[in-house]
Amino acid sequence: MGIKGLTKTIKDNSERSIEHINLYKLSGRKVAVDASLIIYQQLLNTKNGVLFKNKYEKITNHITGLFYKIMNYISLNIELIFIFDGAPPENKSACIQERKVKSQKAKELSKETDNLEEKQKLERSSLRLTKEMINDVKTLLCLMGVSYIHPDVGEGEAYASELCRMGVVDYVLTEDMDTMAYGCPKLIRNCVERSLKRKDIVSIFTYDTIIKDLHIPYDKFLDFCILCGCDYCPTIPKLGPVTALKLVKKHTSIEDIIETTKFEFPENYIQLFTNAKENFLLYRDKLDMGTLNMVTSTKNIEELKHYLLTEIEMNPKRVENTLKKFHNNY
Repeated sequence: MGIKGLTKTIKDNSERSIEHINLYKLSGRKVAVDASLIIYQQLLNTKNGVLFKNKYEKITNHITGLFYKIMNYISLNIELIFIFDGAPPENKSACIQERKVKSQKAKELSKETDNLEEKQKLERSSLRLTKEMINDVKTLLCLMGVSYIHPDVGEGEAYASELCRMGVVDYVLTEDMDTMAYGCPKLIRNCVERSLKRKDIVSIFTYDTIIKDLHIPYDKFLDFCILCGCDYCPTIPKLGPVTALKLVKKHTSIEDIIETTKFEFPENYIQLFTNAKENFLLYRDKLDMGTLNMVTSTKNIEELKHYLLTEIEMNPKRVENTLKKFHNNY
């Protein structure tokens, strides 16, 4: 879900905090990757709406897409560290259940329709990450020599954001604007400027500039993000980001906002809000690199080629040409 309306708020109030640059300018940098989100991206990135499957009817979109995307970064001498999701916070259960219900409904509808285009659309909507998919990605990363961290508990973007705050990595790669609520210093997204059509252009969001231009400190910015609506706390009817920003600037606390405004807040909203805030602050200044099990490996080109051609059944010529990027010395 992310933070509702946050991207537009930043565009409207802090345009200078978003820089659109060519990816090669990140050469020599370290980037933490929000693994779950980028895997979903690749799953949904289909050609003509058709999911790629091997002879065993196993979906392979995620591996195919990730291979080419990772190789693009490697060819530019950008080091990636994938951060997977551990067990989610308890107060995200409602959000997760809602996604499961939508997925199941889409799956049922896909069986009922005879319209091929509609069926394919519903099949994509029903997709959810499985343990098998995660293990497939880990196999790919190990063969490519890309490090990863898979904590027992916690959100991947939470760890990635804190690693960036600590200076362990220079950027976080994700489309999830929740990352800004964690205080991520530098966020990489696909280009958000529609007039720029080139695929090698990305958008960099700079947290410190956003805070300065919104004229609020971190704690107020976090209140604003939660008030807009996030995975841990629902949106409030008729309360959009413009109003939310005005409210956090004017009032001293969420209790004050609830007491002095006429918006319809749920009875347990203060508890939901407090829990959400605790989640966003869970690792802030508390993360110990010694407790994180970072899995590292050495690339194995021959095994990688075998895996892609026999297990994933990718195009041999395209795989061969892409693997040459390992030898590029940008």
